[in-house]
Amino acid sequence: MVDLQSQYYKIKNEVDNAVINVMNSAAFINGPEVKFFQSDLENYLDVKHVIPCANGTDALQIALMALDLKEGDEVITADFTFAATVEVIHLLKLKSVLVDVNYDTFTIDPEQIRKAITPKTKAIIPVHLFGQCANMEEILKIAKEHNLYVIEDNAQAIGANYTFSDGTVKKSGTMGTIGTTSFFPSKNLGCYGDGGAIFTNDDDLAHRLRGIVNHGMYERYYHDEVGVNSRLDSIQAVVLRQKLPLLNNYNEARQWAANYYNEAFADHADILTPVTADDTNHVFHQYTLRIMNGKRNELQKFLSEKDIPAMIYYPVALRKQKAYYQESNDADFVNTDKLLNEVISLPMHTELDEEQLKYITDAVLEFMSAE
Repeated sequence: MVDLQSQYYKIKNEVDNAVINVMNSAAFINGPEVKFFQSDLENYLDVKHVIPCANGTDALQIALMALDLKEGDEVITADFTFAATVEVIHLLKLKSVLVDVNYDTFTIDPEQIRKAITPKTKAIIPVHLFGQCANMEEILKIAKEHNLYVIEDNAQAIGANYTFSDGTVKKSGTMGTIGTTSFFPSKNLGCYGDGGAIFTNDDDLAHRLRGIVNHGMYERYYHDEVGVNSRLDSIQAVVLRQKLPLLNNYNEARQWAANYYNEAFADHADILTPVTADDTNHVFHQYTLRIMNGKRNELQKFLSEKDIPAMIYYPVALRKQKAYYQESNDADFVNTDKLLNEVISLPMHTELDEEQLKYITDAVLEFMSAE
């Protein structure tokens, strides 16, 4: 699914030298390289504050911790996404309220958000799933009407752009109250271990977030509030510093591969290729098809036999997971439940070449065209 070795070989000398410099400096935690990366990412995103942390799940949890939510407060998010988004809600003893997604874009449906709001609703977590932004203009409008926080889960879409109706363009993760991301190795901007970051334009929130990531300390050994230990280490920071200037190129490589896939599958009635919303571009963390003939699982098995990895994200709705089960009316989740049976993601990474893409697409079309 991801060829991290080939990507590494292209920047091997730069990465190796940067890592050795950290080893020689012995500044492994909160060293200067972490602050340099923080500044680099602030400039790239055009956001006032980046707070690095240990991973993307921590980023979401710390974002919620900084908002003074109370036990039982409701947080609205999508039913069709990775579990980390609701995991942190439950860890903090908040209540997740899951809603349906848009069938074409896979991102949270603003109208379903609006219907789910109650007096206990305090926040919305839109997930920029698979590489494109949710409908942030409408989500921010709803949040303003109801005085709600917006925490963007940007683990899968770093580098994507969102265009508002007035022509303003913002980077994913920089539009809400707080944005979060993951630097897991397979992400569009990935390190060589775990890593994450939190973004905000709010000075007071940034100050609080920086304390929470470091045991609730704003002055060493003085703990003003309950915090966590969640820091990006210097070795991961230097890897990310080497890769950040290449992020736009990495995303363009993914878009090129996606265009190849799109053209190959354009004329097949039972294959629906990814739809990009009008207000965003797509950086294709995943390239996800919808298979309409009911043979999605058989296709996955067929591809596996040809040594082509293909993943199903996600096989079970969050509302039906044992850990997060909640009573629901399936009629309110028509799109999610359709997608669970249709989606399949093909290999997507920066190193795909035409020969590989032809082999993959030929295999898909061979199976889909067989009687």
